[in-house]
Amino acid sequence: MPTEILMPALSPTMEEGTLAKWLVKEGDEVKSGDILAEIETDKATMEFEAVDEGKIGKILVAEGSAGVKVNTPIAVLLEDGESADDIGSAPAKAEAAPAAKEEAPKEAAAAPAAAAPAPAAPKKADGGRMFASPLARRLAAEKGIDLAGVTGSGPNGRIVKADVESAKPGAAKPAAAAAAEAPKAAAPAAAAPTGPSTETVLKMYADRQTEEVALDGMRRTIAARLSEAKQTIPHFYLRKSAKLDELMKFRGTLNKQLESRGVKLSVNDFVIKACALALQEVPDANAVWAGDRILKLKPSDVAVAVAVEGGLFTPVLKDAQQKTLSTLSAEMKDLANRAKTKKLAPHEYQGGSFAISNLGMFGIENFDAVINPPHGAILAVGAGIQTPVVENGEVVIRNVMSMTLSVDHRVIDGALGAQLLDAIVKHLENPMGMLA
Repeated sequence: MPTEILMPALSPTMEEGTLAKWLVKEGDEVKSGDILAEIETDKATMEFEAVDEGKIGKILVAEGSAGVKVNTPIAVLLEDGESADDIGSAPAKAEAAPAAKEEAPKEAAAAPAAAAPAPAAPKKADGGRMFASPLARRLAAEKGIDLAGVTGSGPNGRIVKADVESAKPGAAKPAAAAAAEAPKAAAPAAAAPTGPSTETVLKMYADRQTEEVALDGMRRTIAARLSEAKQTIPHFYLRKSAKLDELMKFRGTLNKQLESRGVKLSVNDFVIKACALALQEVPDANAVWAGDRILKLKPSDVAVAVAVEGGLFTPVLKDAQQKTLSTLSAEMKDLANRAKTKKLAPHEYQGGSFAISNLGMFGIENFDAVINPPHGAILAVGAGIQTPVVENGEVVIRNVMSMTLSVDHRVIDGALGAQLLDAIVKHLENPMGMLA
């Protein structure tokens, strides 16, 4: 039987993607590990590898198609001895799937034996993962067949249409039980509204000249995650300023010494190092929210917000407390450059317990950043400004940088957050100690 190649989930947050480029064409022979296509996720452009060998019988999703849902068939793979004639109406089946889902409640009401569609990722009785094609799952639901008792004849034991057709119907889930579960399934739809509807806004500006901008995967993800963050994370904010005069002098000296190596340290490099060391000194603040518990990290894995076209990335500098300033600088430049071309791998922008958002380079004096879950805190860094400061009864001009620490109160209490911010400021005001 021909095998459907499905749109993969290339990151934990991916729900849909763009099929940017096909690297194979119909009729090409492929084997496991061959690169089939380039797929744009919400964060990066990644290569998609074949897991089985065979011949590309038909490409179902055209190059450049956006909004392709995860697990949607994008191509059909033929095994030895199979031809394109065996594919039949694969595209029609793929398109018919949503309609079948919509009609499922009507069928369930008319015939109690017709259960709701089988779950997308069924499991065997022993807890192992069971693979079945979307068509096989739908047929099993219609016939009342428990897929846990079906042996798959497809690649890697995958259950296909023929396996379901030859299986004996079993007891379907009673309609009453399905009806009892319906309110649970509908629960997510009862989420709090996120603002006026599209129709309401369009009517409001119907008499004004406007331009609609379609949301890409990155902007949709940013909107969803930050809305979730502000709605679910109890933010509070701590503010403190650091005098940068010693740091600027020290940075100038180091950059002269490192010039022959092509290294130029930025203020942001010092901020990263200061935060990494502070997280080691205040270990209770080096933590994330894990749903029903707090997870404390041993290393200082510091994420840094990087602006890119259409959104931002937060690549993570892992074990930052152990790295020299020049190493952090080089790693940050590499991550930032690859972020701007969407070439970061998921493990390079996922994780960390703490983040830094620096808008000082844009002249922003101070601001409040939104925590990126599951992080426990994020530091908003403003510009260094010449400011009158009273020292020993005299007014002097100092280069002062304002910082705001946004804190998840579920993870970090006020006093603990204050200790963390104080440790960061002390390192920035005594930069030589960061080399010890």
